[in-house]
Amino acid sequence: MHYLWRAVDQHGIVLDILVQTRRNAGAAKRFFRRLLKGLLYVPRVLITDKLGSYGVAKQELLTDVEHRKSRCLNNRAENSHQPTRRRERQMQGFKSAPQAQQFLSAHAFIYGHFRPRRHRTIARNYRAARALAFKIWIEETYAQSAA
Repeated sequence: MHYLWRAVDQHGIVLDILVQTRRNAGAAKRFFRRLLKGLLYVPRVLITDKLGSYGVAKQELLTDVEHRKSRCLNNRAENSHQPTRRRERQMQGFKSAPQAQQFLSAHAFIYGHFRPRRHRTIARNYRAARALAFKIWIEETYAQSAA
């Protein structure tokens, strides 16, 4: 059994994903260190479920950050798990933890790129955002295949 650690910002964009075998204080510290290394800012508020290991890691690494523990406040992170769960069902599970880490790290960012926040925009703007996403994708993949 493996645990999926996922950090999501206030807009629902996935910041980082980590697959680990444990869900203790050491695993939480490892995840927070990895997350903070890639961020250009320190978060103002940290919202988690009520797992105790988050508090231990927060005290060591994020001392000035407000920590809110709630079952309902972390719905944004829980909802970002849905595409992962759907994809895992289609693939009938992952072969190994490294394979899951590799796939999920790439898939989360691509999924977010092609699916703008539909409920916050009108249809015309949504179609324009999707067209722009596909245009960027074609330009990037063409540039990589030409090189």
